[in-house]
Amino acid sequence: MRKGIKIFSLVFSLLFFSAAVLQWNDPDALVWTVLYGIAALVSLLYYFGKRHFWITLILGVVYLILAVFLWPDQWEGINLAEGNVANIERARESLGLIITAFVMFLYAVFKQKTP
Repeated sequence: MRKGIKIFSLVFSLLFFSAAVLQWNDPDALVWTVLYGIAALVSLLYYFGKRHFWITLILGVVYLILAVFLWPDQWEGINLAEGNVANIERARESLGLIITAFVMFLYAVFKQKTP
């Protein structure tokens, strides 16, 4: 596997693990810890050469569907000083899921391009 992809997957495994840990004070902490924990595990497995096209593709679709489902009714940004706290929280959650979906899709593409 190319070195750049290994570094990418290691960095994202650490980022997703950090995101999972930072959810401890969230009202729905278990949901977010599991979602980011799965992404961290997949990233770590990818780092160690355990690359699965269908798993990363399916996870990418699931994360994207969740992001669309959670998208706020009215966009008010991600800064708490800008508007309704509930809309801002949903915007942040959706953007996190979009990033996670994007990474999963990249893993699927990398799997197809690397032997």
